[in-house]
Amino acid sequence: MQATTVVAVLGSAWCVAYLTTGAGTEAFAYVFVPVGGALTAAAVHDVYRAALDPVARRFWRDVLLSVGVMTIGYAWLAVDMLTHAALARTRSMPIPAAALVAVGFLIAIRALARVPVAATDGVERWRALLDRTIAFLGCAALLWYLGLAPMLSAREPWSTQATLLVGLGFLVAAGAATKVSYVVGGPVDRLAMRLIAASGGVPAGAVAVLAVHFGYIATVPAQAIVMPLAPVLITLGVAAQGRADRGLLRNPARTGVLLPYLAMVAADVPLIAVAVGAPLRWPVRVALIATVAVTALVTLRQYIAHRENARLLRNTRAQEERLQYEVSHDGLTGLANRALLRDRLAAALAGPGPAAVLLVDLDDFKTVNDLLGHEVGDRLLVSVARLLHAEVGDGALPVRVGGDEFAVLLTAGPDPEELAERLLTALTHPISEHRLLVQASIGIAVAAPGATVDSVLLNADVAMYTAKQRGKAGFVRYADGMREPVLAHMQLGGELRRALENDEFRVVYQPLIGLDDNRLIGVEALVRWHHPTRGLVGPAEFIPAAERTGLIVPLGRFVLRETCRQAAAWLAEFGPDALQEAGLNVSARQLHDPDFVSDVTTALADSGLPCERLVLEVTESAVLRGQQVSRALYELDRMGIRLALDDFGTGESSLSLLRAFPAAIIKLDKSFVDGIEIDDGQPAAADARQAVARAVSQLAQALGLATVAEGVESAEQVAVLRELGYTVGQGFYLAEPMTPDGVSRLLACQRPVAPRSPRVVSRLS
Repeated sequence: MQATTVVAVLGSAWCVAYLTTGAGTEAFAYVFVPVGGALTAAAVHDVYRAALDPVARRFWRDVLLSVGVMTIGYAWLAVDMLTHAALARTRSMPIPAAALVAVGFLIAIRALARVPVAATDGVERWRALLDRTIAFLGCAALLWYLGLAPMLSAREPWSTQATLLVGLGFLVAAGAATKVSYVVGGPVDRLAMRLIAASGGVPAGAVAVLAVHFGYIATVPAQAIVMPLAPVLITLGVAAQGRADRGLLRNPARTGVLLPYLAMVAADVPLIAVAVGAPLRWPVRVALIATVAVTALVTLRQYIAHRENARLLRNTRAQEERLQYEVSHDGLTGLANRALLRDRLAAALAGPGPAAVLLVDLDDFKTVNDLLGHEVGDRLLVSVARLLHAEVGDGALPVRVGGDEFAVLLTAGPDPEELAERLLTALTHPISEHRLLVQASIGIAVAAPGATVDSVLLNADVAMYTAKQRGKAGFVRYADGMREPVLAHMQLGGELRRALENDEFRVVYQPLIGLDDNRLIGVEALVRWHHPTRGLVGPAEFIPAAERTGLIVPLGRFVLRETCRQAAAWLAEFGPDALQEAGLNVSARQLHDPDFVSDVTTALADSGLPCERLVLEVTESAVLRGQQVSRALYELDRMGIRLALDDFGTGESSLSLLRAFPAAIIKLDKSFVDGIEIDDGQPAAADARQAVARAVSQLAQALGLATVAEGVESAEQVAVLRELGYTVGQGFYLAEPMTPDGVSRLLACQRPVAPRSPRVVSRLS
C-alpha cells in the first residue's frame, strides 16, 4: 500500500509541476497508472496465495487477473503516448489497449458477481432480486445523469474508448454497491469489496467531472492524480482482507435494508433537476425513464411486501390462536383443561346465573394401564372425552382435569344430578375400539352465593371422594358438613408420614394353629398404629390412606424387616422346629415397586431367616395387576419364598389363578367359614353352606397346596373344618393377635421338656 501511495503522490507532484511550470511532456502523465497497477498486482498476488477458502481464493484470483489485464492495457497506452508525445492531448487511446482495460473491468464485475449473497427462497428471493434491481437502476440513473451523460454532450467530447471505460467504471461502482449490501459475512471481507468497487467508481466519476468542466486539458490531472487512486484503493482492500483474515476486523453480516430507498431518492435527482429548469435533452430523458422504472419496481416491491406482511400477520394470528388453544386445552383429548375450567367458573360465579361442577373420576383406571398398557389407556381416555362431549350438550363445558379425572361445568342446560345419571348410564356400555367397560365416581358441587372457584372445586372433590367411599360407580351431591370427615381422611396421609418417622407403628402376630393338636404352626404379622393422641388406630382406617398416598411401600418395608427379624429370633431361641412359617400381607402397590424383591432379599439376609420360612400373602386383585407384579411373584417363588393366595374365593378368577400363579398356600376367606357349623336339621342346606370350603380343600389337595382356614370363631367350626380336610386355621377362637412376648410364651409352653439323665440325678442327690 505504501508503494502505490508513493506513486500517487509522485503523480500529483509531477502534475502540479507540469501545470505550473510546464516541466516535462504531457505524455509522461500516462506512466503513473501502469506503475501503480504493477505494484497493486504484486499485493493482490500475495493475498491470493494466502487465501485458504475456495470462495476467497477465486475472488482474489479474478481481481489479480483484472488488475493484470488493465495494467497491460494502461502500459500499452503509456507507450503509445510516449512515442507520440506531440499528439498526446488529442490522441485517442489505442483500441487494443482500451479493449484490455475493458476486459479488466468485466473480469472485476465477474469477481464481485460470484461472491455469495444471503441465501433466500420463495417470496424472499423475489423481494431481494427486486431490491437489488431497484438499487442498481437508482445508482445507475444518478451516475448516468451526473457523470456519463455530461461527457457525451461536452463541448470537447472525449473518445469513444474513454467514454466506454468511464461507463464500465460506473457499472462496477453501481453493481458493487448493490452487491456488497447483500453479502453475508464470509471469507471475502465486505470492506475489501467496497474498496475494490470504489477503485472503479471514484476515478470514473472524477474523470467525468474533469472532462465536462475542463475539456482536454483535464487529461493530465486525470491520468496523473485521479486514476492512480485506483491502485491505492485496491491495495487498501488487500490490507482490509489481511486484517479480516487475522481476526482483527470482521464486519457483522447485514443486508441492505435502506439501499432500495436511497436508490429511489438518487433516481429522483434528474426529476428534481428538470423540475427546477434543467433542459430536457435525450440524456435526461434516459435518466427519467430509469426513474420511472425504479418507481414501478418500488411499487411492485411494496405490493409484494404488503402481501408477505399480510401472510405473516395471518400466520402470527393463527399461531397465537393455536398457542392459546394449547394453553387452555388438553393435548390428548382436546377437552378444556383445568386452567380454562377455572377461568370459565370464575366468570360464571361473577354473573347472575347458576353454576355447578361435576367431577368425574374413572374407577380403577390404573388397572387398565397395568394390564393393557398406557396406549390402550390413552385411547380409553379419548373415548371418555368423546362420550362427555356427546352427553353434556351445548350448555356445558367438558374438561379433562388431569390423569383419569374429568369435569363438567354447567352454567345452563340439564340438572346436575340428571346429567350424572346420564353419564353413569352411558358408561355401562363398552367404549373405545377395545370395547372396554369403565365405571366412574362423580362428585357434584352447586355454587352457593358468595362461593369462590376454589371452594366449588374443593366441594366437588369432596363429593367425588365420598362417592368412591360409598362403593364407586355412583354420584354424590355435596352437602354441608360433608367436607370435614373427608378432609380428615385426606390429612391422614401427613400423619402417617410423621408416624413412620416417629416409630409409632408396632407389629403384632396372629398365630396359625394346627386344628388337630392345637399347636402353634406359624404367625401372620399385622401392623398397629399407636397414635400419640388418638390411641390405637385400626388398620381399616389407615391402610387405605397408606395405599392412596404411596406410604404403604415404606410401611410394608418396616413390617417385612421386623417380621423377619422377630421370626429369626424365635428360631434361634426355641429351635428350628418351633415355628414353620412367618407370614405378612403384601399390597399391589408394594409389588409394583421395582425395589420390592431386593427389599425382601435384604431383610432375609440381615435377619438370617431361611427363605422357606417366609410366607408372603397376596390377594387375587393384587395378582391381576400386570406384568411387573407377575415378574416379582415368580422371582420370589424361585428364591424359595412361599406365596399364599389370601381371601381365596372372593374374586372372579380364582381357579384360573391357581394355574397361572405360583401359590403354595390357599387361605379360605372368612366369609366361607361363617355358618358352616350350623345344624338346622336340613342336610341339603348344610351341604350348601359347606360346599365352597369342601371344594377349596379338595382342589388344594389335588394341586398339592396347603390350606389355611381364616376367621375360625368356635369349636364347632373347628370340628367341621377338620372333617372337610383342613389342618391349619386362624381366628379369634384359636388365638387373638398378640405381641412378640405373647408368641414367645406360646412357643415356650409347647417346647418339649428334655428327660433327665442318670448323671444329673446322681448329682442332685
